[in-house]
Amino acid sequence: MPRMAPNPPSLDAVETVCVDCDVLIIGGGNAGCFSAVEAAKLDPTLKVVIMEKAHIMRSGACSAGMDAINTYIPEGKTPEDLVRWCRSQVGGGPIREDLALSNARELNESVDDLERWGLPILRDENGNIRYRGAWDISIHGEQLKPIMAEKAIEAGAEVYNRVACTQLLMDGNRCIGALGFGVRDGKFYVFRAKATINATGGAAGLYKSYTADATDAHHQIWMCPYCVGTGYAVGIRQGAEMTSMEQRWVATRTKDFCGPVDTISVGYKAPIINAKGERIMQSRYAHLGADKAPRYIRANAPMEEWLAGRGPTYCDTRGMAPELAQQMMTDYLNERPSFVLFLASRGQDPVKEPIEIYGSDPYIVGGHTQSGFWVDMERMTTIPGLFAAGETAGGNPNKFVGGCAAEGKLALRGAAAYIAGLELPEPDAAQVDAEKARVFAPLLRGEAFDGLRALEMEERLQRLMDEYAGGTSQFYRTNEERLDYALKHLAMLRSQVQYLKAGDLHDLMAVHEVIDRIDVAEVLCHHLRFRKETRWQGWQTRSDYPEVDPAYDCHVESRKNLATGEIETFTRPYEQIVAGDRYKP
Repeated sequence: MPRMAPNPPSLDAVETVCVDCDVLIIGGGNAGCFSAVEAAKLDPTLKVVIMEKAHIMRSGACSAGMDAINTYIPEGKTPEDLVRWCRSQVGGGPIREDLALSNARELNESVDDLERWGLPILRDENGNIRYRGAWDISIHGEQLKPIMAEKAIEAGAEVYNRVACTQLLMDGNRCIGALGFGVRDGKFYVFRAKATINATGGAAGLYKSYTADATDAHHQIWMCPYCVGTGYAVGIRQGAEMTSMEQRWVATRTKDFCGPVDTISVGYKAPIINAKGERIMQSRYAHLGADKAPRYIRANAPMEEWLAGRGPTYCDTRGMAPELAQQMMTDYLNERPSFVLFLASRGQDPVKEPIEIYGSDPYIVGGHTQSGFWVDMERMTTIPGLFAAGETAGGNPNKFVGGCAAEGKLALRGAAAYIAGLELPEPDAAQVDAEKARVFAPLLRGEAFDGLRALEMEERLQRLMDEYAGGTSQFYRTNEERLDYALKHLAMLRSQVQYLKAGDLHDLMAVHEVIDRIDVAEVLCHHLRFRKETRWQGWQTRSDYPEVDPAYDCHVESRKNLATGEIETFTRPYEQIVAGDRYKP
């Protein structure tokens, strides 16, 4: 492992590295890698740079692998059919149907790319792709991320690993790159670009996880704990318009491990039961589709059973044929091998004992729900020159792996068209110097400075969000008064950022991650407060407004007023483009 650079004695001792390019991609995950590959196809002369906080070979939400591609259009179905299904999975919307349709038209080709690059997609004896649900296909995906990364590098992208983004580089209201620091080399980086694609992933760690029984387990969560919302935060700070942040992603996970459940419930048809042995989805949600009910209903169902005194809840794997159980464990070994070890450590045989399930802590992930930047059809945000792809692009739920890959392509095409004829202006030296000072201040405060560690502030943030903004401990419920309390105390946390201190470069990264999380959490609370209804139980539950209100059949938007610093919320109308009953697939 490369050694970490020693702490600089002063700000003047911090080296500044300047990098110019045509397209800067912030984040070398799924969408970012596909953007890089698309650039080489579209115009091999483009200079593409990837700014990656971790290491591109194992970074992002796909870093540990996947067991399925959750959306792939089967023979006989159309992109319009996929949009209908996506719409129904969020209770009829509202969604950005224009974005969803354009994405669906690129989807299969992007997944086919992965197979051509070496991803094993499981097929039956006749060579047909093996579906495990209506739209998702089974894969052996342990090497998914290295496959993507190798292709991005092969395409000629210049990768800067272990460089954390801290701010966008602006020329007036136009984005011309990004600023950040090396978490190993301690240098300050100035990336100047004609177009910037924000592909940093979603936001995890805003809420306390129910599996966090000790300080060293505060990131024992389902979503990648290193995706902290930086992509959202840097846009929020520059006044970008955000959409649907209140539509959080909450998923049913295995209890005490926070591992995936769809492998069991969808892939192996294990029914969800409560402590009484009742099949929850069939007995209480038949009118919503039972096992095929929208994802937010399925995620919230176990929590409702606990509230009603019928918990714990389980996936009933008892009686599964031994060869089928072995196949299920093989699937887990290809995505989450530690889950197999977890079961073994408890001496649990799923054929004899059901697997307990529960709801996860909430996440902001625009590839699953539709939280993120408001973008146009080219995937450009409301900040000229800044594009969004994958989890950062809002409005289009249920993209998952294949859809985020497709969106990486679409964002690159939009960026390439935007930069035609553009010249790079010189960066504002005052802006660069101010950000460099801000970034390294926590590291230069000295041992004698009686300040706060990032972990202390993060734990306060997570508990605050959990208890007042609808976390797991509150069964995802919140109300006006709790959200007001949360916003008041988030402001307190922001006022205490000046006391954060870092012992080394890794600590410095954690400091900026918690600052980013606070910015995202504030916007999230404003969105939850604005939507005075319950449209997506579990994902967005208002105990003071428990019903759907037709007045809120719209997109909830926000932007930071750069003059006042206040978060302003407003709406945009929903537009149905794909014909059909909004509430049916």
